[in-house]
Amino acid sequence: MGPILIEKGTVVTVDDAGRIFDPGYVFIRGDKIAELGPGDPPAYLRQEARTVLDASHMAVIPGMVNAHTHLFQTFIRGLADDKPLLGWLEAAIWPVAQALNPEEAYLAAMVGLVENIRSGATSVLDHQYVHTDPHNDDGVYLAAEEVGTRFLLARGWADMNYHPAFMEEPDQIVAEMERLRRAWHGRHDDRLRLEFGPLIPWGCSDDTMLRTHKLAKAWGMGTQIHVAETQVEVAMNQESRGMGHIEWLAHLGILGPDMQLVHSIWLSDEEIELIAERGGVVVHCPVSNMYLASGVARVPEMRRKGIVVALATDGPGSNNSQDMLETLKATALLQKVHSLDAMILQPEEVLWMACRGGAIAFGQPDRIGSLEVGKKADVVLVDLDTPLAMPVHRVVSALVFNASNGDVDTVIVDGRILMQGKKVLCVDEEALLAEARAACDRLFERAGVTV
Repeated sequence: MGPILIEKGTVVTVDDAGRIFDPGYVFIRGDKIAELGPGDPPAYLRQEARTVLDASHMAVIPGMVNAHTHLFQTFIRGLADDKPLLGWLEAAIWPVAQALNPEEAYLAAMVGLVENIRSGATSVLDHQYVHTDPHNDDGVYLAAEEVGTRFLLARGWADMNYHPAFMEEPDQIVAEMERLRRAWHGRHDDRLRLEFGPLIPWGCSDDTMLRTHKLAKAWGMGTQIHVAETQVEVAMNQESRGMGHIEWLAHLGILGPDMQLVHSIWLSDEEIELIAERGGVVVHCPVSNMYLASGVARVPEMRRKGIVVALATDGPGSNNSQDMLETLKATALLQKVHSLDAMILQPEEVLWMACRGGAIAFGQPDRIGSLEVGKKADVVLVDLDTPLAMPVHRVVSALVFNASNGDVDTVIVDGRILMQGKKVLCVDEEALLAEARAACDRLFERAGVTV
């Protein structure tokens, strides 16, 4: 698209020094941030720029990372508003997911990725575990390729104790990972990537966990797994293995920095210490945890012990949206009311988790997560010139406590403008929604699901 100059906005770098330029500028050349700084941009940058974006009364921030979602669930949001996790799986997830085909996976992912763009998430980590048709994964990848977002697919698997339609033999899991690695991993300068996604401890055998983790290390990939989301699941592991979820991972020798631990609510003190010692990354999904009445993760305590915490929406089937700005506010408020300490989490900490913590969970901390020279040009402009936010006394506070997804004005990934002036440019949004509605109707009819 040629060089892009963003000027006159409040540039929230989320760098190590926490610099904020008010006003400031960001100059993008190719797919990287070439220059940034306080005040007005140098004249030579204005002359070079092919596109100039006036960010007056806007916050200019790094693209946030939605570190855990399930994109196919855009088609099932609202189906189980009154059920805990296991009942929700039985009522909403399993019947529809069994019938999902690649075209529907593609359209559901397209809707979900556009939703992420509209909420300021430029990177999305999709835990994709519906392989009743093996090419569902390809449909999701195709959507990410077309939309232009940064994307990491954690290919979910279970080889025991789960719904028969979603269980796989170990050889099949490995063969599909090898196929997806050849087809998609590293495409578009590593914008599309792959990792392993063991679903839940009670659905994964020790042998297959060890086998897939060994492959992940050899291939330079991470592993994402749901852990300690509910008390019932922890009790199941205690009964079958005699240990908690984190204790189990440590016992296998696979707990480490390359493992993303989604939810991490019902942990013992010893398990939190294990995560800190081994360097595991926790992915916190506050809205989903409230929606399913799962519990409250001990995020401030984890952060005090040096554990990296990333933020995520979880799937739109248990949220029921994918609004990262809503996630910022929910993260802060949930900890305040749970601890009865109004100072427990500051807005700057919450934004750090969404950007820098997310970049670590995503496996690209040197490429994304902050606005710095040489990093990827994943940039979001959030309009604060609204009755919801003005007057803005502290920009980061306004981002966390005032802004919503309707305030996201412009989204740039890899130096490409995907949304500008609150209009999505990367797809025909109206046509996409109409096509998705029709596809969802066909899917529900085929699945025998009545709303």
